[in-house]
Amino acid sequence: MVTRAIGATHFINGITRFDPGASVPLHFHNCDESVTLLSGEAIAEIAGRDHPVSLYDTTFIPAGVHHRFINASSSESMTIMWIYASVDADRTIVATGETRRIDEEHSLIGQLR
Repeated sequence: MVTRAIGATHFINGITRFDPGASVPLHFHNCDESVTLLSGEAIAEIAGRDHPVSLYDTTFIPAGVHHRFINASSSESMTIMWIYASVDADRTIVATGETRRIDEEHSLIGQLR
């Protein structure tokens, strides 16, 4: 993961693998985000609409827009690469209002199940 801790000054990025059927809760960020599907099949739920995502498709999600990515397969893993337009990027979970910094949170999430 590229973060401020290793010298980034304008963005952070990383890769997350989702087990079959896994997803993250509906959430939003304090900065723009781009996500590229590196393997598997996905559904990107963005602003209340589902969008099928194919290999190497790339999304742009403006700050404040509610979204989540869902592994559309019940048998294959899915891998995404994410880029946030700020070293101070955070994630707010819609259901709880809980906010955490991405660089702190991501180490807690690891492999999503």
